[in-house]
Amino acid sequence: MSEFEIWILAVGLAMDCFAVSIASGIIMKRTLWIPMFTMAFLFGLFQAVMPLLGWLGGLTFSHLMENFDHWVAFAILAFLGARMIKESFKDEEEKRNYDPTNIKVVLALAVATSLDALAIGLSFAILGRSNISTMFHPILIIGLVSFLLSMVGLLFGSCFGCSFAKKLRAELCGGVVLIIIGAKILIEHLFLC
Repeated sequence: MSEFEIWILAVGLAMDCFAVSIASGIIMKRTLWIPMFTMAFLFGLFQAVMPLLGWLGGLTFSHLMENFDHWVAFAILAFLGARMIKESFKDEEEKRNYDPTNIKVVLALAVATSLDALAIGLSFAILGRSNISTMFHPILIIGLVSFLLSMVGLLFGSCFGCSFAKKLRAELCGGVVLIIIGAKILIEHLFLC
């Protein structure tokens, strides 16, 4: 996976965080720096840690999947992308039934939005990242992008509100990006290897 693809992947993964952050900012209605920083930090942290955990799990099983690893990577990315696209069509009221200043709620959201990153870590192991040092760069980028987009989403939601956020469709875009990356991996392994 190239440097550019890692950045695009990081943005795709961060779209869940971004969308939840916009909704949280809308609910907050004003800039609350400590809760906003806490949410963005936890989103970035969990988005960075989950790929590492997925990668560790994937190392254990990657030798069993060598002949069809590209199909597994494609299936994971396509599934996650499709799920994000489906979530993008949920009613806004379903997304508002939480208090974004409550630390328990923020932790639950951080875990929920980072499950995709766990699967991405698994695909890193499948695609041959076998050394821990090769994982530091991607997880740093994923965590940083998630933190930054979460802060932007929180500030955007608190300043501009609901009407503009509906037009953004961040989860839809993130889902499409993940499917495209999955298809690229599959095509490269089927036709270029």
